Amino acid sequence: MSRKTEGAVGTATRVLAGDDGTNYDRVAIAFHWTTVLLVLVQFLLAQLWDLFGKPTHHLMVVAHMSFGILLAVVIVGRLVWRLMPGHQVPVIVSGWVGLASKAVHYLLYALLAAQAVLGFVLRWAGGEDMSFFGLLIPSPFAPWSRAAHHQVGELHENVGWAIIIIAAAHGAAALYHHYVLKDRVLLRMLPGHGGG
Repeated sequence: MSRKTEGAVGTATRVLAGDDGTNYDRVAIAFHWTTVLLVLVQFLLAQLWDLFGKPTHHLMVVAHMSFGILLAVVIVGRLVWRLMPGHQVPVIVSGWVGLASKAVHYLLYALLAAQAVLGFVLRWAGGEDMSFFGLLIPSPFAPWSRAAHHQVGELHENVGWAIIIIAAAHGAAALYHHYVLKDRVLLRMLPGHGGG
């Protein structure tokens, strides 16, 4: 496929997705807010499941695994969509603010990917299957030592907190752009304002 054809295909998919070239399209917006929702659900499940007894606790852990796998799929889909020709949106901030914005996005993607891997490793290192809405995914390796398993668990928890803190700062920055700087940074990612 020639570059001209690739560009035309990219433009066509972008227009069909509701993007006018300056806003995020409907698909990108859906990926973003689905990611936000799943991250919040994952964090709340992990923080609350110790408050419940066995059947509820177990169901919350299984839901956490299932939504974690779903989140990993959403992240991969989001990255593929973003890297497809025609889906790049021009930056409306420049200088160090633009660099900081890109750095935060890349850091969040890296942390989310690491968290997904850590989730699998944590279960499997403990000699347990992963579960995706009841479908069991057995461990490809033998259980690790208790100390190594504990370290993976601590790392998984710390990365989860890092994601929440950085995402909260990201959200606060978007609100600052909207209410103080009065630019379109936040509006471009809101349903109905961005991609239509």
